[in-house]
Amino acid sequence: MTTPEALPVDISSAASIPSPADARPATASPTRRWLLAALMLAGAAQLITISALVSVDPLAVTWWSLLLAIAPAPLAAAAAFAPAPVNGLAALADLLVLVAGIAGGILHIGLFFVPALVALAVGSVGLWRERT
Repeated sequence: MTTPEALPVDISSAASIPSPADARPATASPTRRWLLAALMLAGAAQLITISALVSVDPLAVTWWSLLLAIAPAPLAAAAAFAPAPVNGLAALADLLVLVAGIAGGILHIGLFFVPALVALAVGSVGLWRERT
């Protein structure tokens, strides 16, 4: 069995696309960085909570464990990626969820969410300052 010969590909035209003289690399604002950090931290703590709920010695399925297993990462994602009027509301809702969940599960899993709460609080203050 023979294989057809590959046609030569000219990549010189793709490499010669002109860029504007004042082009700068895209950078995220400090507020967005804090919100992305909150998203990653909330997601990690949420995975720990889910693992604790389905482990060999599981947590009790209570309101705070279900709240911390379901809500923080999606709300942090909405705070990080939603448009301006919605992201402030999502950040506020996530702050309330985290405070309530941490208060309910302070002796069990709640402390894993404190770094996400801090990052989200700093990001929320940044969102508030950007609007004024």
